Amino acid sequence: MTRRSLLAATGAFGAAALAGPAFAQNAIDDFLRNTKRGGLTNSFDGTAVAGGGSNSIPNVTTSMPVFSQQVVGHLVGAIEEYRGIVARGGWPIVPADQKLRVGVVHPNVSVLRRRLFISGDLPQSAGASDSFDTFVDQGLKRFQQRHGMPADGVAGPYTFAALNISAPVRLGQLETNLVRLRSMSGFLGNRYVMVNVPAQEIEVVEGERVSSRHAAVVGKIDRQTPILNSKIHEMNINPYWTAPVSIVRKDIIPLMRKNAQYLVENKIRVFDGQTEIDPVTIDWNTEEAVNYRFRQDPSKINAMGSVKINFPNPHAVYMHDTPQQSLFSKLLRFESSGCVRVANVRDMMVWLARDTPGWDRRTIERTIESGDRVDIDLVEPVPVYFTYISAWSTGPGVVQFRDDIYQRDGVSELNIGTNI
Repeated sequence: MTRRSLLAATGAFGAAALAGPAFAQNAIDDFLRNTKRGGLTNSFDGTAVAGGGSNSIPNVTTSMPVFSQQVVGHLVGAIEEYRGIVARGGWPIVPADQKLRVGVVHPNVSVLRRRLFISGDLPQSAGASDSFDTFVDQGLKRFQQRHGMPADGVAGPYTFAALNISAPVRLGQLETNLVRLRSMSGFLGNRYVMVNVPAQEIEVVEGERVSSRHAAVVGKIDRQTPILNSKIHEMNINPYWTAPVSIVRKDIIPLMRKNAQYLVENKIRVFDGQTEIDPVTIDWNTEEAVNYRFRQDPSKINAMGSVKINFPNPHAVYMHDTPQQSLFSKLLRFESSGCVRVANVRDMMVWLARDTPGWDRRTIERTIESGDRVDIDLVEPVPVYFTYISAWSTGPGVVQFRDDIYQRDGVSELNIGTNI
């Protein structure tokens, strides 16, 4: 609808009101039934797609943990639903030659509507139209939310790529992940932490519900975060960071070749055993540096940030804070060398230390601000699970999909991030 037509319609409403109640209601009814407006009706409710009202669609947000018997049951139901979608021919390909957002009128919007109808993100009552109206906006935001994207209601390259993965491929992804979820269906502990690598997300779980969720930065494709089960036993406040040999070889040596002051600028010292040595004595044109230990002092630029969270594992990985907080706002957060960086990590620290005497939020905050190097040994170690779940369901009509960044689901097109 153009501004001119909206003003004209508004004027018509005013004139109709002066002519009498019956005439006014007829004029409004005619306006609402106008097909160019995308099939809006008197029952329109801005929350209809997000939940509530006769045309409500289930909310995506839930406190249900990914590791739960309910999720397994819902996923079995979702697989049956998707088998039906596949049997009926799947969904249409949405042309990606036109950015779609509120206000756009284009034939591609009709295709997008059909795609969202079939996946259950848009109620049938939204109607058929070339107009990207509020219904389509809410439906697309719900789709984006189910796929771990920012719910901005704009169909761009990443959204188009997710929309156009075929129904048979999505069905196979669901079946693959059902096997993974069933393998974790036993008792995991009353309190535990779950790192879902493809979701780039951490669940802090207590009493079979999620207490908090945290965005995570996980391993790059060539430095993958491993799958593991362990127990968190310790937190190091204001920690030192010791660079693993892989980072010395792949990062520090090349950086020192470009900038001889890199170690000094980043408060990194070099040790041969317990003896500190001068970096100028190292031949940076060779790999001699891998024979030494590189340790970064506690500071605001320390790679660990304010805390390092430890748990025994053969991969020498851990969870930690980061000075690079801007990474958590990125869509694809596969940026680390295998360890996991945690958003809002202080909330997790308080939760982990809850049963350890003397460590409430105020004490933790004060210790961080002091800059002192302090360890917290947890009285009760907390189970932690690093897992790879790229598809799950938390209720009828609520199916979650994530990018198969490490290509473990067996279909290359599911690795959207490297295909667009």
